[in-house]
This record gives sequence, structure tokens and C-alpha cells, in this order.
Amino acid sequence: MSLSYKPVKSLLQTGTSGTSRWLSYIGLCVGILLLFCSIQMLVNIQRLLKGNVIRKGGYDYISILKKIPLDTAIQIEGTYFYQKDIDELKKQPFIADVAPLVTTQFQVEILVPGVFTTPTSLYLESLRPDFIDTVPSDFIWHPGNDTIPLIISSQFFEVFNALARSNGFYQITPELASTITAKVICYGDSDSSVTFNARWSAFSDRINTVLVPEEFMRWANQTFAGKQASHYSRLYIKTKNADDEELTNYLAKKNYRVNKDKNKFGGAKPVLEGIFSGLAVFGLLIVVLALMLFSFYLQLVIAKSRESLQLLITMGYSPKWLGKNLSKRFIPTYILIILIALAFTELMQWAFHTQIMFSRPELSSFVDWKVVAAAITLLVLSVITNHQLVKRLLRRLN
Repeated sequence: MSLSYKPVKSLLQTGTSGTSRWLSYIGLCVGILLLFCSIQMLVNIQRLLKGNVIRKGGYDYISILKKIPLDTAIQIEGTYFYQKDIDELKKQPFIADVAPLVTTQFQVEILVPGVFTTPTSLYLESLRPDFIDTVPSDFIWHPGNDTIPLIISSQFFEVFNALARSNGFYQITPELASTITAKVICYGDSDSSVTFNARWSAFSDRINTVLVPEEFMRWANQTFAGKQASHYSRLYIKTKNADDEELTNYLAKKNYRVNKDKNKFGGAKPVLEGIFSGLAVFGLLIVVLALMLFSFYLQLVIAKSRESLQLLITMGYSPKWLGKNLSKRFIPTYILIILIALAFTELMQWAFHTQIMFSRPELSSFVDWKVVAAAITLLVLSVITNHQLVKRLLRRLN
């Protein structure tokens, strides 16, 4: 038959120094809350920044341009990339691959029912499929096809809806957009033109342009302009780490500019990460101090109950059994404190996602698993630390 702790409980003066106990509880809760919120914000920053280059297969993809010189009108050719520039970039150890954005060498116009009711100038570009974040199976074209599949930038789609709204038309969803057929008019050198049907095939979060299949671009440039593109205004770089210092220094040395259109925080990334890392360390420090204060409270409890504990040990109660049951009394308190901090962190994350970031798809309204893992780790460490402290203090009574 197992011993009951209830008769023993009344002999221990656990109510002593209630102020110290509550201060340790409050400090522990504040420290854990600060730690959880800092971890969650670091996760949020990382998720938002991933939208800058969008990783695919463990690689980052970034676009670069040449900085425009002051005498642009005189040295316009200096703003383009040529094959020799591509070959040089590919030789760099921190660059896995390079692909140019190939543009049309002829005039293009578009007609879209409900938005562009008169022909509107358009530029089309193509890119190697392995550099595109979303490539559907139907993104192909062969000579003789009268329909061109298009991959549209997600930002362009937002602009499209804004134009539709300003013209008094209904905004459309991505699902509805895939059913709309536009007209693309290609003009040759002799003022001849050919009209193709065009349909939305997919939307890209990485490429800010209107993409057509490479097969169409090669055929159309040769057919309508009589030549292929020999220079490019933008290149896409495939790299293991877009923030690599060697890569950054190399691009700056070559006077290349990284296109940061999709960078949510830009140069503020290191600052934000530093701030929240510092807050996490500060929160961890508060947790440690609160646990130390709580240990002082336990020492005071055992010191006040010294005579009762010695009497119980003399009566045959094992110090191990007493320590186990005394430390178990505080486990519900630890669990409650961590759950309260976790609940407040969840509330803040929900408000951040829905009220500040307006339900950005990169984020979640729920706390990340890393926060939950930190909560479980803290609970285990608190219980173990508390048990070892009580065990050591009781041993001194022998």
C-alpha cells in the first residue's frame, strides 16, 4: 500500500513567504512569454523573407540588373548583360547556375475582354523552366499552335484586378482567370501581324513579368524580328544562399544590382533578427532569474519546515519519497504558467497574422512547432531542476 502525502502536507509551511512565491511565478510567466514571442517572431521573419527569393530544391533564385550609369543615353548598351557576363557568373563557386530573361524583339499588343478593350502594348519574356517557381504541365508550345500559355506575376494579377475595378468591371479570381482567353497581337518588321489566343496557365510569386514558353520566344523572335536576343536586361541567379557575403560582395564589385521588389524587409533583415534574438536571450535570462527566485522560496520553505521534516525522517519517511512528493506539488503550477504564456503567444500570433499582416499566406495564425517544443523543454527542465533542488536540500537534513 502506497503512502499518502495528505497527512504530511499540513506539516510543511509551504505558505511561508507568499510574496516571494508570487513574484517568482509572475517573473517566470513574463520571461516565458517574452521567450515564446521572440521565437515566434523569428519564425515569422524567416517565413516572410523566404518570399523574397522563394527557395526551390534547396536553392535561392534572385534576379540581377546592371546599375544604370549617369550617361545612360550615351552608354545604353552598358546596361545589358551579354553571354560573356553569363559565362563569368557561372564560373563563380557561390553561383550554381545562371539563366537570362529573354524578351521579345518585336512589338506586342494584348486585348483582354472586360479590361483592355483596345490593343494595349505588352512585353513578353521567357525563362528556363527550372528557374520558374510554378511550371504547369501545359506550359508548352509548338509551331502551329494558336494558343499561347502564359505565366503571370501574382503582383501583375493584382494590378489587373485594380484596372478592372477602376473600369467598372468585376474583379476576378485566379480560378476564373484561367478560363479567360486574351488576344496577343505580334507585329513583324513589314507591319504584318499575327493574332494568337492567350490563356493564364499559372501565377508566379518569383518572376515579376509575363512569361511565355521558350519554344514560342525563339520561334517568334526569328519569325517577327528575324533575329534572336543577343543581350538581356535581367539575369536570374541560382545560389545556395542569397545572403552569402561572397555573393553580395561580388555583385557589388561588378556594379550589379539585386532586384529587391519582393523583399519584405530588405536591409532590415539582420536588424530585425538581431532585435528578436536579443529579446529571446533577455526572456531566457528572466526565466533563469525567476527559477532562481523560486529556488530561494523552496529553500525558505524547507528551512521553516526543518523540524517537521526531521521528525518525518525519524519516523521512517524516506527523504527520496518526501522530495518526490514535495516537488510534485509544483508541477501543476509550472504547467499552468507555461500554458498561460503559450495562450498569450497564440493570441499575439493570431492578431499579428490577421490584423497586421492581413492573413499573408506565408504565415500561420497558429504558433510554430518550435514554440511548442520550447514550452515542453522548459517544463521538463523546470521539473528536473525543481526535483534536484528539493532532493539536495532534504539530503542536508540527514
